[in-house]
Amino acid sequence: MRLGFLTACLPRLALPEIAAWAAGQGYEALEVAAWPALGDRPFTATHIDAVGFDGGAAYTIRELFDQHDLTLSSLAYYDNNLHPDPAERAAVNAHVHACIDAAALLGCPTVGTFVGRHPGRSVAENLLDAEKVFAPLVEHAGEKGVKLVIENCVMEGWHPDGYPGNLAYSPELWEWMFSLGLYLNYDPSHLVWMGIDPVEALRPYVDRIAHAQAKDIQLFPERRNRYGWPGKAVVREDPWDTGWWRYRVPGLGDVDWRGVTDALYEGGYTGVLSVEHEDPVWGGTEERIRTGLEVAHRTLRPLLVA
Repeated sequence: MRLGFLTACLPRLALPEIAAWAAGQGYEALEVAAWPALGDRPFTATHIDAVGFDGGAAYTIRELFDQHDLTLSSLAYYDNNLHPDPAERAAVNAHVHACIDAAALLGCPTVGTFVGRHPGRSVAENLLDAEKVFAPLVEHAGEKGVKLVIENCVMEGWHPDGYPGNLAYSPELWEWMFSLGLYLNYDPSHLVWMGIDPVEALRPYVDRIAHAQAKDIQLFPERRNRYGWPGKAVVREDPWDTGWWRYRVPGLGDVDWRGVTDALYEGGYTGVLSVEHEDPVWGGTEERIRTGLEVAHRTLRPLLVA
């Protein structure tokens, strides 16, 4: 495995600066943010503009990655492919299509996104919609030699009551995704607060994991005793604040990283493990974000075969 990180945590830096810093810190790969430039949405960035991406732009980026001996592991565009507004849904689907084209030009093996959810429809109804939405995207990805990977992030902030807003949060749903030709971008942190063992959950599915992310999570069980599993219900000013857990960089939370990496190796995974930095303690400023990435590197690098 090679160790990388998702560039979305450094939205104000240009890709060449991120690549140089990453290589200097001993990182070996980058998962590059490819959201459309639509404003300052949290945890998004536009380090590759997939719309209108051409061979010249691809050549420049390939040269940059070769210069720093970095692997481009994935293009990241995590948005709601089942958005309740038809125009917004079509725009999201179209951007995934553009990211697939850009990845093909770059020789990048995967494009990452979400299934998403229409919060006003049942899970079963959403899955029927998703089968129609993803069929042409999977077909296009296959024609381009790219794998479409879905992160198992719960996206509880997309649902008005904090229930799952991305229908990829459990092995049951992973099996449904695989039946459509989708792959998994495995992130153990989300499973922990869902009450799923992240090591045992991944063992049967390593062959369908085309990309993996490393994000940690810190639980506060005494607070869960007040709010319950879905989190705050009466007063929830921030839709992402459940009140009883928070994301951390690897090494500062409750994920068993030795167990996770061992299970990946045992299952034959040889891809990239990409740090997704959403740690509120080591966030807020560029300096603190870089420090968080350094902590993650110190935690994970010793667990990976050189």
